[in-house]
Amino acid sequence: MAGLILSLIVGMALGLFFFGGLWWTVRKATTSTNPALWFLGSVMLRMTVVMSGFYVVMAGDWRRLCLALLGFIIARMLITHFSPSPQVNSHAP
Repeated sequence: MAGLILSLIVGMALGLFFFGGLWWTVRKATTSTNPALWFLGSVMLRMTVVMSGFYVVMAGDWRRLCLALLGFIIARMLITHFSPSPQVNSHAP
């Protein structure tokens, strides 16, 4: 039981890393002279960490993977809910 709860917690941590990193990348890339490099590097790093984390957490048990994915989705919902909304551009048509 403790392993399953730990899988949920690790899934949430992976989700916070992935979506927090995405939020940070978007903020940095919009002011960068080379945003494509920011996005490419970010997606490669985030996907490598998250996929490796899922593989380690799973440890051959599909229930652990499902709980880690649930934690990942919960983290996405939390990041979406609590992150600041984008500023409305008053100069846009």
